[in-house]
Amino acid sequence: MDTVVTTLESMFAALGLAKDLRPLAAFGVMAAVAYLLFLIPIYIAVLRHRMTRTAAAFWIFVSPWVFGFLVFTAGPMVYSLALSLFDWDLVNPAKFIGIDNYSRAATDPKVAKAIQVTLTYAVISVPLQVALSLAVSLLLNMKVKGINVFRTIWYLPSLVTGVAQVILFLWVFNPNYGLLNGFLGVFGIEGPTWFRDPHWALPAVIIMSLWTVGGNMVIYLAGLQDVPTELYEAAALDGAGPLRKFWNITIPQISPVIFFNAVTGLIGSMQIFTQGFVVTQNGGGPRDSLLFFVLYMYNNAFKLFEMGYASALAWILLVIILLLTLLVFRGSAFWVYYESMPTKAKKKGKKNVRTA
Repeated sequence: MDTVVTTLESMFAALGLAKDLRPLAAFGVMAAVAYLLFLIPIYIAVLRHRMTRTAAAFWIFVSPWVFGFLVFTAGPMVYSLALSLFDWDLVNPAKFIGIDNYSRAATDPKVAKAIQVTLTYAVISVPLQVALSLAVSLLLNMKVKGINVFRTIWYLPSLVTGVAQVILFLWVFNPNYGLLNGFLGVFGIEGPTWFRDPHWALPAVIIMSLWTVGGNMVIYLAGLQDVPTELYEAAALDGAGPLRKFWNITIPQISPVIFFNAVTGLIGSMQIFTQGFVVTQNGGGPRDSLLFFVLYMYNNAFKLFEMGYASALAWILLVIILLLTLLVFRGSAFWVYYESMPTKAKKKGKKNVRTA
């Protein structure tokens, strides 16, 4: 691959192309060749009547996504999996070491600490985000004058994320002139030093995560407005109060939405990076209290240049997320309600009808 790229760049150099544009031009040529190799078999299959024109059109239209997925997602994943079996510092030639990187991770106390910090953050922040966004969406689902203004106000903070959000909260949690400690001081309470305190650094990041509940709120609002009003009317005729309606109608009807927000929130929380990176200035915070797993992986890759070990950590994180997601999916059978009848139930219902 390096030989091909070097040859292409030399060719563009001979043509007088600017040095900075040569890698991009080489990538464009390689992408065009790969795309032709994808289209030619389709064209031949259509000519030999082994594929319909409709099927060929389908593959041609989805081919940009397939190409992008293979080049920018699947390709780097396969490369990182192979790299996890090597010891490579970006300078010296890579050395094959088998599963030593995974064995090292199993005995690395920093990995255990990073998993503990990340799981603690996920277990606390995700339920809080789900509960708060649901409570806000219930309030904003009420039919009152100017409700759209309140919805907009609640959603606006979701637009300030990433580094801008962290910088904002660095001021909010500042122990000397921060907004939160100033508010606590009004009641005679001396606030903690937040990000400088190993006991309060992670709670501060968890509180920070509630800033972006507006995105989940919009999804909950869509789910709430899809609940049939006939169910509430029938429940009212039976004498059900607001709490009973919420527990027996609203929660089951929007349980797929709650499940979606919980799963996406869990996956996102396991990949938290920016908060720890900006707050701790590329470190792990006091006593590694903010040493998130992705931050530790980043430090190994781009501070210590241990690319093989960092790749192994990436695959360990992928396995952890897959296991947690699988656990949530298995548990969803007990509390998520879908209006469509399960296949087994349908067969059972048909069997009962034939028996009758």
